[in-house]
Amino acid sequence: MRITCPYCGQRDLAEFAYGGDATQPRPDEADLDAERWAQYVFSRKNPRGWHQEYWQHLHGCRAWLQVTRNTATHEIAEVGLPHGQ
Repeated sequence: MRITCPYCGQRDLAEFAYGGDATQPRPDEADLDAERWAQYVFSRKNPRGWHQEYWQHLHGCRAWLQVTRNTATHEIAEVGLPHGQ
């Protein structure tokens, strides 16, 4: 699989680290307890088909990216910066 970084261009998957589900909002730290944090960090859905994910270009520019990827075929439809960046 290859991801096209907006800053570095097309790069191999080995340069990136998976950062999680981009559709699941991060819990509010003011209302956070250990159980809720563990649920957010460790309990992940395993969707089949198109899904939005966070990836970090760890061995490149280190930017966080939001990737729309088909989890069955690894086809990538869109790569951009996360909302708010």
